[in-house]
Amino acid sequence: MKGVSTTPGLDGTAPARRDAEATKAAILKAARQLLARHAHADITLRAVAERAGVSPPLIVKYFGNKDALFARVMSFDTDADALLDAPLAALGRHMARHVLASQRERGADPLLRIAFAPLHGDHGDVLRANFRDQVTERLAARLTGPDPGLRAELAVAALVGLGVMYGIACGPHLRETDVDAIADRYGPLVQAQLTPKD
Repeated sequence: MKGVSTTPGLDGTAPARRDAEATKAAILKAARQLLARHAHADITLRAVAERAGVSPPLIVKYFGNKDALFARVMSFDTDADALLDAPLAALGRHMARHVLASQRERGADPLLRIAFAPLHGDHGDVLRANFRDQVTERLAARLTGPDPGLRAELAVAALVGLGVMYGIACGPHLRETDVDAIADRYGPLVQAQLTPKD
């Protein structure tokens, strides 16, 4: 039965239930991956369930329905927490590294979903609004000096471009190079928008 461990406990008790948080995380990851490759209207709960290794009823149990699930997937809040989790002076390198490490380790880019907003009709408007509020405006609020909104958008644009080159164009040199080495080279480009030296 999907969603339940088939390994009995050491004391011979009934099989333990799969960890609910891990299951929810697997479902959200699968939905994000599908949303980054397909139009919202073309994604079914069955497709999400197959990718996550669970049953469709389990998705309904945890999230309610497709619209409720994708409302969560279209939020950037949790991703932005991790993306922006560094002091401002080191943030450019941290963000560049985070974008690549997320793709390598989890197969999910914290920003790349925004590149597919045009595929999602009215849902794309929700995705854009969330992206602005939860990523670029939140970053802008941390910046000092002139044009913080523009600088935040330019910094994020550089990160989206990095994600596209790695995850969609599958740049072979990017994929073969150590994440820290790329972050060392690319981070200053992002940092130049965050803390300009004028």
